[in-house]
Amino acid sequence: MAGGGDGASGRPPTEPAGHPDNALHALGFQYIRITAREVVGRLPVTETCCQPFKMLNGGVSALIAESTASLGGYMASGYRRVAGVQLSINHVKAARLGDTVQAQAKPIQVGRNIQVWEVQIWRIDPSTSECKDLVSTARVTLLSNLPTPEEMKSYEERIKKYSKL
Repeated sequence: MAGGGDGASGRPPTEPAGHPDNALHALGFQYIRITAREVVGRLPVTETCCQPFKMLNGGVSALIAESTASLGGYMASGYRRVAGVQLSINHVKAARLGDTVQAQAKPIQVGRNIQVWEVQIWRIDPSTSECKDLVSTARVTLLSNLPTPEEMKSYEERIKKYSKL
């Protein structure tokens, strides 16, 4: 999987105001692409998201997996509220302090009631901006037939801005 970005520099594009996920934003996560068929984003591995041994915390990987899958599921369901009902994640290689990781979430099955997404998190090669080593792989099951509260309509507009990245 090749890294996304703004062309020659390999850096993610600048995000519009109003990040779609406050928890990921607090960690420094940036979305590169958001569609109903794929969600891609990057995270620099900083002290904030490391466990004491200076490696990416597995809980942060799980947060990335569920958040990116949920965002894609939200779009794929026609902007209906989704809820994670199951998350299974395997951590296969360490990402260390100073690395950058890239997450890619893709649907396996999009039904009217249940969606299943696969999320892969890769360590980025700093010299090429390409995905190099698989760090984690996750499967996320979402309930996708929930009504969207009226106050969430502004969130839908925010996500639509991101989907044009």
